[in-house]
Amino acid sequence: MAMTLPIVHKAVDCVNFAHTVSPYVSQLTSLPSRLMEAGLDIGTLKHIYATTNPFVTAIALALLLAPIFLIASEVNRNYSQVDRSWSILPVIFNAHYAIWARLHGLPTGIIDTIWGASLIWGARLTYNYWRKGGYKPGSEDYRWQIVKSKLNNPFLFFLFNLTFISLVQPVLLALITAPTYVFLLLSSTPEGSKYELLDSIFSSIMVFFVFIEALADQQQWKFQNAKKEYNQTARVPPQYKGTYSNDDLSRGFNVSGLWAWSRHPNFLAEQAVWLTLYQWSCYKSQQYYNWSGIGALCYMLLFQGSTRLTERITANKYPEYKQYQRLVGKFIPRLSLNPHGEITEDDTSSPLVSKPPAKAQPTKAKTAEKKGK
Repeated sequence: MAMTLPIVHKAVDCVNFAHTVSPYVSQLTSLPSRLMEAGLDIGTLKHIYATTNPFVTAIALALLLAPIFLIASEVNRNYSQVDRSWSILPVIFNAHYAIWARLHGLPTGIIDTIWGASLIWGARLTYNYWRKGGYKPGSEDYRWQIVKSKLNNPFLFFLFNLTFISLVQPVLLALITAPTYVFLLLSSTPEGSKYELLDSIFSSIMVFFVFIEALADQQQWKFQNAKKEYNQTARVPPQYKGTYSNDDLSRGFNVSGLWAWSRHPNFLAEQAVWLTLYQWSCYKSQQYYNWSGIGALCYMLLFQGSTRLTERITANKYPEYKQYQRLVGKFIPRLSLNPHGEITEDDTSSPLVSKPPAKAQPTKAKTAEKKGK
């Protein structure tokens, strides 16, 4: 195991990139030839798995999937291949770390807890994607076609698919679980292998954000179903009376529940799940930050870009959305109810903002004077 994992004595050693990652990069380049030589020999494959650094194995799996995603997307002209695996891959990566630790006799209490939390996250996200029809043949995220039309060049979009969609995204899904590799290293140290109260708190926070994301998605699902029926009948469906008004459904987008406080509460909670895992690794390694945060950081950057595209599309589709953007924070709820920019008459009539104090009514004499003018 000494050649597979770095020798660490203290918690701080576990987040030293030069000591825990860099020496094993060569394993990534030699892995393809080792697998080719092994062929289908189960015993040899098990040996390769056990003697390869677990972080290298996770990255290798992501890289192995990239050409599969690329070929499937180009053959089917459907670019949501990675989307279908989005809720599954991080669970697999975390399960891999738990299995690897067990094979080497390392304590797995914390790693099992992380895997359990990610399993709850993945199961819920998979269910939500399924009920929206994401796994139906031909289903595709509408934004890919918009990006394709914006590029307006088949070759440029192929390069975009080759690099970002099929390669960068699965690697990113491996990187958001990089803190689990840190926990695996910590499990080989006396101080890092102990399961403490704060470990339970951090894992509970992860599950809490999964619950918030589920609640936000359920509120959106309920609204979209109500809107679908309303668009067909021009009436609020009986089961939604008292929940939504004609104005709510004709507006076209949800502004109730968590969506009254954040324009994307589900996206906020989604990012918070993986940011919490990273912060957990910082606490456990006794450092304010460490290299494994690159996954969480890139994840948040991805959501910034995708949310900007989503909002641009939504604002072009629904006229009132720009008012909503001024009144409600994109992710973090705003402390002030005063909208960004100039307050319009439509803004002040919105139920999401407090109306300004009514102006004093002019006297009859002043009113008559104005009429005379």
